[in-house]
Amino acid sequence: MGKLRDGVMKRGKTWSYVIRVPAPETGVSKPKWVGGFATEDEAKAARDEARVKARRGEYIERNQVTVTDYLTEWLDTHSVQIKPKTLQMYRFLVDRYVVPRIGEMRLQAVRPATITKLYRDLSASGGRDGKGLSPRTVEYVHAVLRKAFRDAVEIEQLLPSNPVERAKRPRKKRSEPGEVWTPAQLKVFLEEAARSHRLWAFFHVAAYTGARRGELLCLRWPDVDLDSAEVRIARSVSVIDGRRVEGSTKSGRSQVVGLDAETVGVLRRHRAEQDRERQVLGEAWKGDPDGYVFTTAWGEPFHPDTVSSLMRQLIRRYNEPAQGPGPAERLPPARLHDLRHVHATTLLLAGVPVHLVAARLGHADPSVTLRVYAHVVRERMTAVADAFARAVRESCEQER
Repeated sequence: MGKLRDGVMKRGKTWSYVIRVPAPETGVSKPKWVGGFATEDEAKAARDEARVKARRGEYIERNQVTVTDYLTEWLDTHSVQIKPKTLQMYRFLVDRYVVPRIGEMRLQAVRPATITKLYRDLSASGGRDGKGLSPRTVEYVHAVLRKAFRDAVEIEQLLPSNPVERAKRPRKKRSEPGEVWTPAQLKVFLEEAARSHRLWAFFHVAAYTGARRGELLCLRWPDVDLDSAEVRIARSVSVIDGRRVEGSTKSGRSQVVGLDAETVGVLRRHRAEQDRERQVLGEAWKGDPDGYVFTTAWGEPFHPDTVSSLMRQLIRRYNEPAQGPGPAERLPPARLHDLRHVHATTLLLAGVPVHLVAARLGHADPSVTLRVYAHVVRERMTAVADAFARAVRESCEQER
């Protein structure tokens, strides 16, 4: 053990500091030791901060800090580092799902089992009217807690390890896409079922890029470079407890997606139409020239559920027209997300390498693409086997 110098001492492999803190009841100062710092400078910096808080009467012993205390201060600290809408989402998740359940616990008493139980309770009855939260929302809660507790370990040094990292999250139900539209059925939807709607461009871009619903609804005109025929996907919008909440993409990274010539033309015409709507409404327009690419007729951003329900309505109206006979071939039921499946399936069946499809879809790892579209990959594997046999056969015939 080292010598105490100016309130700092090396104890084993780490550094500690000691300060005197007056007891609120008696005013008598008592020594308080705090350890676990990697370097002497870190211990001194923490000591100085603790001394200031002690003089102000704001000092709280580390083992008395509650989850609410820590998360409140953590969010306040991050308010200058992250975008306001992201911070808003973080606060909502913490205040709605974390604080009511484990907020009064001491931070140092939180264990992996504590977080596992939190996730289990949220999945069972954490939503509106006692309904369970979706695995996606629980993942959002997990992401916020993982960041917060990581800082508690690495920056604030309030904890020896991160209990969130070892917590068990609810398993996501993984299934292959069901019946996927053929390119011909996609064309019928775009050219007949959806063509007359003002959001036709949205459905076209969704099908021709494979982008997720939330990514397209967060797309802004500065993200679109029509001269270079590409869009930059950097944000996404989700529905959390019925609310529209913007944040990062599912992978946490931005990506650039190339556009074909037809889609470039679609977006040019869509922007011209949006400009006309803005000019007609004048001051009543609620957006801005560099705002969202896809908006309501008043310039407001869409709630994600609105466009999802719209696609179902368009399919139903096509299959069951109010006047006249229905189509010779009805469109099979499909969700908005199925346009992404059509995009990926079509590319894979066309022989585009899996790693390129994965990059276009924004999958962090090609293994995700392989798992989700395993049925398509199996079809391609059969074709590859036939191609090999054909190549060998043709080679042998040439040698004869």
